[in-house]
Amino acid sequence: MTAPTTVRRAPLAALALAAALALTGCGELRASDATAGATPGASARSPSPTAPGASPYVEPGAGDGAPHHNENNAYRRPGEMSPEHARDAEREASRIRPVLRRLWKQRTWDPASVKAALLRLGYEEERVGADGTRLGGTLTVTEMLSRYDDGRRVTPEGARIALRVHDDACVTAFVQPSNTDATANGPYPETGCFAPPVGH
Repeated sequence: MTAPTTVRRAPLAALALAAALALTGCGELRASDATAGATPGASARSPSPTAPGASPYVEPGAGDGAPHHNENNAYRRPGEMSPEHARDAEREASRIRPVLRRLWKQRTWDPASVKAALLRLGYEEERVGADGTRLGGTLTVTEMLSRYDDGRRVTPEGARIALRVHDDACVTAFVQPSNTDATANGPYPETGCFAPPVGH
């Protein structure tokens, strides 16, 4: 009869202890030679938060503080205008504002009437080819952007105006029942002179 096999518990216990020691180091930041001697737990890469509880993942100037805010909203930022072209665009905005104010006081904000009034200033309606190529003209007047209201899509009263002054300079304007305005801005990456709608 053979002797019963004895289980060697000591080597298994040593192996378990070694694994436990190795795992306790997981997740710890190790100081590099450049940061040796720094305060324990401090990281050379992480800036101190601006407010208690601030997320380390927020981009500088990120509006509402959401991660990737700037990246996700790049399409909503107008392009840069040269100083000379910015002055030209502001000059055209100054020509358009009094016309829009007059129309607003008359309670006339339908796109056809607004376009007719602005064409009398000497602008030419912008023409675009089927492939999106601009064929001439500088003025575009459309209805307001539609939106959801009480579960259905509605188009508010009013007109949106875009005037291309230069390739890098526009006037974006509107007239609607509540108010009117015209501003000089650079074109948007995806929508030209018109500001893109919220959401992508």
